[in-house]
Amino acid sequence: MKTEQTFTKYERARIIGARALQIAMNAPLLIKIKKEDLEKINYNAIKISEVEFESGALPISIKRPFPEKKEERLKRAKETKVSDEKLEELESKEEQEIVKEGEIMELATPEDESDDTEEAESEAE
Repeated sequence: MKTEQTFTKYERARIIGARALQIAMNAPLLIKIKKEDLEKINYNAIKISEVEFESGALPISIKRPFPEKKEERLKRAKETKVSDEKLEELESKEEQEIVKEGEIMELATPEDESDDTEEAESEAE
């Protein structure tokens, strides 16, 4: 028992296009077409390949790969509950480390900024 293979529009276009290219490069026709019929379609390679495709004479097959099957089960992330006291303790430790490593910047005063601009102006002259 042979099941008829159905093609997507993309597969159909690819098959017909590939066969039309072969016909355009003088490949032999796979079915007998009368000379009158060839003259009707003006020896159009695409039309000829469509006739061959519809008749089922093309020995072209499509491979459709299936996705790989994974044997291992997915692991779920474990949620750990942390008490509020524990969170506060961790946050305070982080704050202490930040204070140790970095220096706290002070706000700039207008006097500090004016001194820098006066020095830059005097150097430019």
